[in-house]
Amino acid sequence: MTPIDDRAAARLAWTRHALGDASLTLEPASADASFRSYWRTAHDGQSWIVMDSPPEREDPRPWLAIGARLAAAGLHVPAVRAQDLQQGFLLIEDLGTRLYLTELNDTCADRLYGDAMDALLAMQSRVASADLPPFDHQVLVNGLEVMPEWFLQRHLGHTPSCGEWDVLEAAFDLIVGNALAQPRCFVHRDFHSRNLLLTEANNPGIVDFQGALHGPVTYDLASLLRDAYIAWPVARVEAWVESHRQRLLGAGVIGEAVDAACFLRWFDLTGLHRHVRVLGQFYRLWYRDGKPGYLKDVPQVYRYVIEVARRYPELADFAALLERHAQGRDLSRVAA
Repeated sequence: MTPIDDRAAARLAWTRHALGDASLTLEPASADASFRSYWRTAHDGQSWIVMDSPPEREDPRPWLAIGARLAAAGLHVPAVRAQDLQQGFLLIEDLGTRLYLTELNDTCADRLYGDAMDALLAMQSRVASADLPPFDHQVLVNGLEVMPEWFLQRHLGHTPSCGEWDVLEAAFDLIVGNALAQPRCFVHRDFHSRNLLLTEANNPGIVDFQGALHGPVTYDLASLLRDAYIAWPVARVEAWVESHRQRLLGAGVIGEAVDAACFLRWFDLTGLHRHVRVLGQFYRLWYRDGKPGYLKDVPQVYRYVIEVARRYPELADFAALLERHAQGRDLSRVAA
């Protein structure tokens, strides 16, 4: 058998043993941008998820540790029934298939985002994070540098000139400085519509939290409300942003000096950091890892980058640089 076949056989044998059912089968549930995969099975009328997290590629222990913190704070993360850390298999609660991405619409958006922001506030105010890896200067810079390498150079075939590198560096300094100026708290890092599930109790169900850091207070809010996979009118987004600022004030996470304008700038530029990074990351997933599934979402990410950068005079040259080289290109298609 191939290594893939060996892994599949081991995963099935472990699941059958964990549930005491030699007849059960596994069906693909989902995969993510990492080496982790998810499989669904049923036993005695209940559905379960098997997380396959090869320890040499994706150590499952951070997922378990962060999940325990979130559960202790009352958040709805998958409960764990069985685990084998040596093989990298976890048998966990099935939160269902009702992703926020497929459930959100104009009618329910206020309610669903309200639940999500309540959960976010709980993470930010109740979950200890000072001992987590810091979302520090180096992490912030590393995230931004993915974009010139994989978007400008690899995808568009353009190597920036010395003057263009100066423009990029000035923009990156502004974006990083904005993130470092904010209060620090627990940061999920991918708190968006593909990682939130609509659940009957304690909505939303939250997944993909293993990469949590101690970082800027607006990062997860920007992930949620400037989602790469679904977009809302600017006025509606800014109303949600302000409602969360009020939540944070009430919880004492931020002080009265953080007015609406200050918080919105934090939110805008932190979201810009995320989207600049993702603009490079989505192409890296294709060119390096052979995963084309995210290319269709690149145009939305690019629009966020340009629209936000245009709002700030300090970033006008940065927006112009990207537009100059991306003009006329279909960003959702692979370069020839």
